[in-house]
Amino acid sequence: MKLTTRKEKLIFTFLISGILALLLFFYLFLNHTYGFSIPCIFHEITGLYCPGCGITRTFFSLLELDIVQAFHYNALVVCLIPIFVIYFGGQLYGWIYDKKIKIFPNWFWYALLIIAILFGILRNFDCFSFLQPTIIS
Repeated sequence: MKLTTRKEKLIFTFLISGILALLLFFYLFLNHTYGFSIPCIFHEITGLYCPGCGITRTFFSLLELDIVQAFHYNALVVCLIPIFVIYFGGQLYGWIYDKKIKIFPNWFWYALLIIAILFGILRNFDCFSFLQPTIIS
């Protein structure tokens, strides 16, 4: 299936967005009703925190507009969300309007990769325990 017109692309975008919203609602329902959540395989195997540990709880906190708690679960993800919204929004715009858009230069993505690796390493040291996913009272 090749989407060629702007109208087809918009309909496809709204359809996929609706499906993703339904899946998110279903996952939220399972989490709040039955306590179902996706564990971090890396943490389960090694006992160490990866850069993504706490990401699910971060998104749940953001959906409940609890930004402080989301920041305590995973500060890196909270800081990266605006960057990815800008990037994917620009890419979606470029796809719909058949324009090639480069939002960020290549070095920017390499810098983000290095930051994520450093974040993943540092959050496992006791002196950086504030970077570990925690629940605040």
